[in-house]
Amino acid sequence: MLIDNKSIAIVGGGPAGLTLARLLQLKNAHVKVYERDINQYARVQGSPLDMHEDSGLEAIRQAELLEEFKKTFRPGADKMLIMNEQAEVFFSDHDVKPEEDFGAEHFRPEIDRGPLRNMLLKSLQPETVVWDSHFMSMEPQNEGWLLHFKNGTTAYADLVIASDGAHSKIRPYLTDNAPVYSGILMLEGNVSKENAPHIDALIKNGKIMAFGNSQNILVGQKGNGDLGFYASFRADENWTISSGLDFSDTQQVLKWFKKEYSEWNEIWSELFEHAISPFIPRPIYYMPLDQTWETKSNITLMGDAAHVMPPFAGEGANMAMLDALELSKYLTDNSYNTLQEAIATYEINMRERSSTATRESLENGERMHCEKALNNMLDFFNGHPALSS
Repeated sequence: MLIDNKSIAIVGGGPAGLTLARLLQLKNAHVKVYERDINQYARVQGSPLDMHEDSGLEAIRQAELLEEFKKTFRPGADKMLIMNEQAEVFFSDHDVKPEEDFGAEHFRPEIDRGPLRNMLLKSLQPETVVWDSHFMSMEPQNEGWLLHFKNGTTAYADLVIASDGAHSKIRPYLTDNAPVYSGILMLEGNVSKENAPHIDALIKNGKIMAFGNSQNILVGQKGNGDLGFYASFRADENWTISSGLDFSDTQQVLKWFKKEYSEWNEIWSELFEHAISPFIPRPIYYMPLDQTWETKSNITLMGDAAHVMPPFAGEGANMAMLDALELSKYLTDNSYNTLQEAIATYEINMRERSSTATRESLENGERMHCEKALNNMLDFFNGHPALSS
């Protein structure tokens, strides 16, 4: 194998980084994952992820973890309501969507990030993940790189794989490409279901998409019962600062919501009134659709580091895990003469499919944030019967 006797450093222990480590270890590769978190319990991680049959689920299947995934995912969490700003239901698949339909093209089982991470961690060899490794810089050494971490430690790797997210510190070592602002911002919040009883009664462990006057509210129920939600709207890129909001002040954010979402039913206010502070503003970025770079033999990118995209097609984590699957195959494929040749093939294919997914996500974002958003989304789901049956 091209990576025999090579040391591989994956920087970033998210779903893609851990999946790649698992896949490479199945091929007896020498791999370490360097993760900035102190340990696996260091932070609560985001909203649930929906896995797609030909990407995220296929990576899990090839990692020999599908049966474990079936024990870990949340049946029914993919069931959905589409509503207007008055909380009137226009679409529901709660009565028709099966809780389990593995192998079906449009079955998208949801899993919380914590359980997904734990499942992947348990599949790895002991001490694969080096915690408290906040990447700071690296420099060429021999044929590879010497990595420097914030805690003062260093590590050598023949091949560095950046899986360190949208604001990757490793990306600049390979390309000057930088994320572009989409014009849409999502304000993230969390609230216990006891403090949002009306929404909890509606959501029934699934998720809600509500549309009104170019504004959205997206809600999903987590495994612990809490409701994660986003107010999604068009805003200037510097809105986080220019809004003047203190995102740790729940009452201040509630006042902003009532003003900016003034046409929305009072039921939505319960999400904000007792939210667990702080709120997190998330400007939505994407990588240029035509990006390219010169392939190197000792570094490559995957996941958001390579192709951060809007979340409006549910493709981000799935494309990242597909990166892990494809990269593992190319690195262990004996038909390539050099690592640079194998990595070049991966990067060309990765950029092409991620560009397609990013374009779809951008188009969906436009549909979801226009005056006819509700009708657009109803037409979309009603035109795809397999998504609702």
